Amino acid sequence: MSRVARIPADERLRISEIYASIQGESTHVGKPCVFVRLTGCNLRCSWCDSEFTFTGGGMRRIDDVVAEATAFGVRTIEVTGGEPLVQRNAPELMRRLLDLGHEVLLETSGSVSIEDVPEQVRVIMDLKAPGSGEVGANLWSNLKHLDAQDEVKIVLASREDYEWAREQVRERNIPAICTVMFSPAWGEISLKDLAAWIMEDRLDVRMQVQLHKVVWGADALGV
Repeated sequence: MSRVARIPADERLRISEIYASIQGESTHVGKPCVFVRLTGCNLRCSWCDSEFTFTGGGMRRIDDVVAEATAFGVRTIEVTGGEPLVQRNAPELMRRLLDLGHEVLLETSGSVSIEDVPEQVRVIMDLKAPGSGEVGANLWSNLKHLDAQDEVKIVLASREDYEWAREQVRERNIPAICTVMFSPAWGEISLKDLAAWIMEDRLDVRMQVQLHKVVWGADALGV
C-alpha cells in the first residue's frame, strides 16, 4: 500500500509549497505571512505567474500541513494556489488554522464557490477581466458571500481590461461590499497610466503593485 493511500481521503491535500515571506498583494501587503500553496487549478489565465502549481506537488495530511505552516511563528497564513478550492479539503485546513488563532487569508480565482469557506477567513477574490482569457469563468454569485473584511482583486492587462473592470465596479457597486484592488499584470500596462485612469474616473478602488516582484524580481519563486 502506498503512503498516499494510507492518508484518508478527508485528511489529504496536495501541496506545492509552504514558505514564509512578506505579503506582496492585497490590503495586507507588507505583512509577514506564511503561504500554503495548494496544487491544481481549473483556469489557465494568460498572465498566470504560478503555472508550476498546475501539476505535481505532494500529498500531505492536513495536520502535517498545519504543523509546518504554524512552525514559522507568523500569525498571518494565506491559503493560495493555483486555485485552492478545487481541493475539497481546503476549507478544513482553514478551519484548523483559525482554531489555532491565526489570521487566515484565502486567495481564490472567483471561479469556484466560496460558500463553504469559514466565515472568519479573509477572502481575496479575483474577478477575471477579458485579457485573462477566463472572463467566462467568473462566478458572480460569489459576491453575495463577501463582506467588509474581504477584497476583490482585478488583474488588468490593457485599457480594455480597465474599462471592463470600471463598469463591473460601478454596475455591481462592488465597493459597497468590500475593498476593490486594481492590479496591473506585470509588465503589461504602465503604472502611471493605470494611476491616471483611476484618478480620471474617480473610482473607489485601490491600485496595487505586486510588492514581492518589486523586491525580488518577477521570476523569483518561494518569496
